[in-house]
Amino acid sequence: MSSENAGVLSRIPGLAYIGLVLTPLFWAGNAVVARGTVENIPPLSMSFWRWVIALAILLPFGLPGIWRHRDVIRQRFGSMLALATFSVGAFNTLLYLAATTTTATNIALINATIPIFVALLAWILLGDRTRPVQAFGIALAITGIVTVIARGDLSVLTSLQAQPGDLIMVAAVFSWGLFSVLLRRQAVPLPALTFLTTQILLGTLVVLPFYLTDLLFFSGGFELSQSTAMPLLYFAIFPGILAYGFWNHGVHKIGPARAAIFMYLTPVFATVLAGIFLAESLGLFHVIGGALILAGLVLATQTRKHTHYPTPERSAKGDPHD
Repeated sequence: MSSENAGVLSRIPGLAYIGLVLTPLFWAGNAVVARGTVENIPPLSMSFWRWVIALAILLPFGLPGIWRHRDVIRQRFGSMLALATFSVGAFNTLLYLAATTTTATNIALINATIPIFVALLAWILLGDRTRPVQAFGIALAITGIVTVIARGDLSVLTSLQAQPGDLIMVAAVFSWGLFSVLLRRQAVPLPALTFLTTQILLGTLVVLPFYLTDLLFFSGGFELSQSTAMPLLYFAIFPGILAYGFWNHGVHKIGPARAAIFMYLTPVFATVLAGIFLAESLGLFHVIGGALILAGLVLATQTRKHTHYPTPERSAKGDPHD
């Protein structure tokens, strides 16, 4: 994003907060729409074409920045490829794979634990200190995940009968956690729009060989129609472009700790949307597991003071907090 555009956005009252409310709504819709269309569009096709469409929309605006910052991209290519692999490439592909065998509600509840995985990986990989209250929160959230995966029946775990989709979704949030920690450790000094466009371009290339393998040897693709085109457009525009843009802008304006609070809305939105559009019922294990997850998130994301983390825009500007 150019400095001029960033300046215009920063002058819109409350844009960061409006965007941070819309972001979990769009991400909740991502799980619900994926669950509703996965029988018509194979997961790998869903992931690949989502990003192709998003790239086609962004590239005219992002290409000048990619060319202008080509030296930085070349120098940091390894870091950017790793970031794109864990975020654009792996996270959404795994989410869509999960949608084949689990509910949108479960996807959203497990997805809500991303801050837990970020905290764990930051402790393991970056040596971040974890206070007792945060450790207790992590334990609560993990208990909530286990409750959701086991559907309130511990025999599901002891007999190894957990839904594959739930376990795949755990792998997805682990992948996003790696992306978040790597982004903190290896912030790339690029404007936001240039960074996002490059990430989508590289992530699409990462997904391409898996998509082609699935197309040629397994799923055989899908029939293009209004019922398949509309979900792909939704994936590309709302959880793809707008949610990423709103999230990055919100983190830049109010910080990651405060922005993370808005992610608590994702399972709430997803539960409501799944009930309305997919007729998914809410079980007692959802309520108990969700309460444990949300309580754990509140405790695990407590910080002593506002902490600044590197973002592409601030790194490019040489922010003294970086």
